This record gives sequence, C-alpha cells and structure tokens, in this order.
Amino acid sequence: MYPINQLETEGEITADLTPVRSATFKLSKSAKLIRLKSWEYWPFGVVYIPVFVYWLWLSLKARSFFFFSAANPSIESGGMLGESKIDILDLIDNSYKPVTVFIKRSISEALLSNRFFNANLTFPVIAKPNAGERGWGVKKIDTLAALQSYHQKSRVDYLIQEYVDYSLEFGVFYYRMPNQPKGTISSIVQKEFLSVTGNGQHNLGELILANDRAVLQWDLLKIKYAKSLHNVLPIGKKMTLVTIGNHCLGTKFLNANHLITPELTAIFDKISIGINGFYYGRYDLRCNNLDDFYQGKNIKIMELNGAGAEPAHIYDPEFSIWEGWKVLLHHWKVLYEISTLNHKNGTPYMRLSEARAIWKRIKADKLQNP
Repeated sequence: MYPINQLETEGEITADLTPVRSATFKLSKSAKLIRLKSWEYWPFGVVYIPVFVYWLWLSLKARSFFFFSAANPSIESGGMLGESKIDILDLIDNSYKPVTVFIKRSISEALLSNRFFNANLTFPVIAKPNAGERGWGVKKIDTLAALQSYHQKSRVDYLIQEYVDYSLEFGVFYYRMPNQPKGTISSIVQKEFLSVTGNGQHNLGELILANDRAVLQWDLLKIKYAKSLHNVLPIGKKMTLVTIGNHCLGTKFLNANHLITPELTAIFDKISIGINGFYYGRYDLRCNNLDDFYQGKNIKIMELNGAGAEPAHIYDPEFSIWEGWKVLLHHWKVLYEISTLNHKNGTPYMRLSEARAIWKRIKADKLQNP
C-alpha cells in the first residue's frame, strides 16, 4: 500500500488525497471481507480442490498425469501451461484476429520502433507476455515512450497487439470431438469492464472506494487516476476505469449462455475446423454488436486458450460455488474424452521431462518479471 498523500506516477508526486483518506483507512479490512464473501475471488488452489481430485482419477484412467496435453495436438502441452500465444494466434485465419507483432526481449529500441510502425500499428496498443496467464503483464500502451519503457522492463518475449475498441467482449468456450464436423459451445461469458457512475456529489476517489470491485483495484487505480481523484463526476456520467477484460483487473464476468444458438455454434465450427489440431478451449474476442457476433463478421479474437481455459461464465456473481464445480468437472470429463481419443489416434501424451522443462521455463520467466 502506497502512502496516500505521496503517490508517484511517471516521476511526478500527485496532489494530496486527504478527501479520501478516511475511506482508505478501512480499505484493508473491507477488501478482505469482499474476497471472503464472493467465491470468485477465492484462491485458485481452494476453488480447484475437487477438480484436482477428479484430475487424479482421470489420470489413473488415462495412465498419464499429462493426458490433457493431447487435447490440442498443435499447441504445446495442449494449452495447459507455458504455451506461446503467438504460435496459437498464427493458427487462426487473419480475418478473425487483430494485428499482432511478436517482440523478442533482446531486440534494440530502434528495431522495436521499426517493427511497430512497419506493422501499421497506431497507439494505443496492448502489450502482453507471449507466455502468460490471468492478466500477468498485460498493459495498455498509449505512447512510443511508454512502449519503450515496457520493453526496457520486460524480461520475457511479448506481443504488441492492435487495441480493439469494440463495445462487446466475450469468452466463448468451444469443444469438438476428434473427427467430428460439429462441436459444442458450452459457455459464453460477457465481460463488463470496471466502471463507476457519477452522482454529482462524490469525487472519483470516493466512487472507487464505494464500489466493491473497484476497491480491490485501489492500489493500481489510485496511481492511474492520481490527478483526477478529486474530480466530481456529473450525475449519470459513466467512467470506465479499466479497458482490459481481465477478471483480476476488476472486470465482471456475466453468464451469457442465453446467447448460444445452433447458428452461432456453426460459426465457431467454421472458425475452429480451420485451426489445425484444435479441439478444446476458449476464444477471447471483441465485436461491435450482437449481429456481428452471430454472423462471425468483424469479430477480433485476441486470444485462444487451450486445455487450461475455463468456462468463465461460472464467475458470474450470481453463480454458486456448487454450480461452478459442476461445470468445471463436466469440462474436465470432456477434456479427458477428447485427449484419450486423440491419443488413440496417435497423439502422444507429454512426458515428465517435457513438463519439467516447461515448468522451469515458467518459473524463470516469473522470477525475471515479478
């Protein structure tokens, strides 16, 4: 926790934040209570206890702890851990994805600038590690100087991706049995970006601290909006605080399974069959409206996550932990079925030595970029 009257951002000391001092004094306790009451904030290891037990049982049946690696033969580890985002994006038709540039951490700043402008990218852009998860290292970049700063601090290879300013963001979970022409959309999550709405009385800092989701992001938001925390938002004025659709950055995940139709499934059958060796995972995408979504037109797939993906609609605040477990266990059953079928068709399971090498690489990356 930074001292609330001496926050620094981009080398400047911000104005005194006394108007929100009394509210921040109780922040630590209220944040803990918010996380305790809502299972969507519980630690991964706690939520996944039943899944871990089920994974052990499925591993015994498959005679491999790494059976999941055969789910998507064209993706390293099946997409469970350590997989390269750019390698997966390269499998997708260009018409469905934003402009994305792979950046080696070792290149010079001059070459970085050349690669950026040669790709016809313009600011803002999104920068994110090539192998990362749960929002780690993802940042919106607004200027060349900020991009160069990101490059200097990064110790891993990363992606620069066109910022897609579309109004809707979805996570579409899709799976298909090997050798079958049609698959299933089992989950759609709609992402509601973290925002506050003005009432004409309270300043931005007070609105943030009065919002359960925003208060959990206070350490980041108080720096990002340090110069405007005193500003009073007009009545009804909505201000989006975070434009990256990640749960750990405050985005609310909403159950949008009512959007699933045979027509939409056919669209994702077409997209998925065009991706060699892909059978199980979640598309994270943006689009302007539902008409485009249902027609598969003007949609931009920012990421495709494989075996490690979750049916993220379970994190809707109205979803119970019991319902969440039921959905997760069902998807692991499907993951097992797809993986074992691919294995029978000749896809080998990942060996222990391969898993150990991937794990060491992940640990090294996180030590370099804490």
